[in-house]
Amino acid sequence: MSLRGKAGQWRRTARFGATAALALFFLFFGGCGNGKQEESRTGYYFDTVVSLRLYGVKDEKVFEGCFAICEELERTFSRTREDSELYAVNHRSSDTVEVSEELSELIEAGLSYYNITDGAFDITVAPLSEIWDFKSKEGKVPSEEILQEALDRVDASKVRLEGRTLTFASPDTMLELGAVVKGYAADRLKEYLEEQGVTAGTINLGGNVLTIGNKPDGTNWKIGLQKPFGDSGEIIETVEVSGQSVVSSGVYERYFRKDGQLYHHILDARTGYPVENGLWQVSIRSEKSLAGDLLSTVCFLLGPEKGMAYVESLEGVEASFIDEDLQITHSSGW
Repeated sequence: MSLRGKAGQWRRTARFGATAALALFFLFFGGCGNGKQEESRTGYYFDTVVSLRLYGVKDEKVFEGCFAICEELERTFSRTREDSELYAVNHRSSDTVEVSEELSELIEAGLSYYNITDGAFDITVAPLSEIWDFKSKEGKVPSEEILQEALDRVDASKVRLEGRTLTFASPDTMLELGAVVKGYAADRLKEYLEEQGVTAGTINLGGNVLTIGNKPDGTNWKIGLQKPFGDSGEIIETVEVSGQSVVSSGVYERYFRKDGQLYHHILDARTGYPVENGLWQVSIRSEKSLAGDLLSTVCFLLGPEKGMAYVESLEGVEASFIDEDLQITHSSGW
């Protein structure tokens, strides 16, 4: 069954999804093959570095257009920017809100996985995200009282979306779309670049990688996956892709240790604590980066057995799972 069939309709899949930004490395970019010069630009959006490497692009306006799209999407999806649409939704004065088509699309995609994961994946997880500090290695474990107070405000079943009308059953419910925004943005950027005639290049949003076509010499792009808790740039395996996306979610991106216990940023919305299932990393190869962004987190939350079984039920999606013993398990088509 297709990803759409499993998780509901995504109305604009041609257009274009804070977990998936792990380090993925290009092992070989190729040079100027076929006379196409490489041009690269970087920006900072979605709380990460956005890196574009394009071949045969001579007009600076193409890059300017990409970053204009990123700015537009930040103004839609940022939970912390006070001028964003999502911020306005989270600080609403009414239980019913009309939202943009783009915001409704991502909310629909996020809500569809709430049931698939029995509530572990929940886009109302914002209150939990706020009480955990994974940006500092000196993190603090929330008290049971604080944790329970946050958990009482997390429940995607209290959100109903009908078309572009969003209804909340509780005024305390807040949405968090960090697990899908970068994938959505990558797909949107690729669509724009192909409209501009770009046939070879890469889009990298903090490790969320989406490729355009092949390298200029006609070969596949080679992408290295970071070794969990390895040295910076240490690769555990490589994957070749052509026009596809590779996204990873893992425990070592943002974490801290306390009293010998590892606490990482992939939270189980049912318990409020980081998920514990023996996995250290899940990588997804797919056509759309939105699918990779969602599924890398969803499959991590499902665990090694259920997560791999779910991937095998989807068309055009493959996965690599790495456990705490650094044992790698691949889906049948990886």
